[in-house]
Amino acid sequence: MIATQTVYGMDETPRGKLLSAAARLFREQGYDRTTVRDIAAAVGIQSGSIFHHFASKEDILFAVTMEVIRFNTERMRLATEGVLDPEQRLRGLIRAELQSIVGDTREAMIVLVRDWRCLSAEKQKEALAVRAVYEGYWMDALRDLKAEGRLGGEDPMVVRRLVNGMTSWTSNWFDASGALDMDGLTEVILRRVVMTGASGQ
Repeated sequence: MIATQTVYGMDETPRGKLLSAAARLFREQGYDRTTVRDIAAAVGIQSGSIFHHFASKEDILFAVTMEVIRFNTERMRLATEGVLDPEQRLRGLIRAELQSIVGDTREAMIVLVRDWRCLSAEKQKEALAVRAVYEGYWMDALRDLKAEGRLGGEDPMVVRRLVNGMTSWTSNWFDASGALDMDGLTEVILRRVVMTGASGQ
């Protein structure tokens, strides 16, 4: 359950705390400049103790990547579960993605976007396979909207990339304490995607 996770999408086990600390340090310092010793110091253990959990720094990055993808894939599932109307599903997906990017998994998401290519080709392939499930929720909603004539003639994949661009960029400017809250921002994005009117005009 999402409610049992920490703010980084990791649990409160020693392993989870290591991943939370690593996500923060990777974001602040960059993956290349962060050492295993830095991560160990952040959680108050000897650097050698980390190797009881992970074989290498790359394995830590891979674990952060996989945890945040799985955590937010579950968030997408919960946002769409039992919702038949594709516009309502898309609204839920946008809101959930914003929450992941500027909310409780912000640090790990920044690391995912910026550093995942530091992983080996094999690990990247595995991460993309899991990410495909996440993207599947989006494509289902967008294809259903297109079938109803509410996406115009646009390719759902192109629309998804545009929406992802809008949501991802919010990490650079969105202020949750400002006049526009996350629900309001969700509506702004939604209205730029879904065509209104009985015939989609």
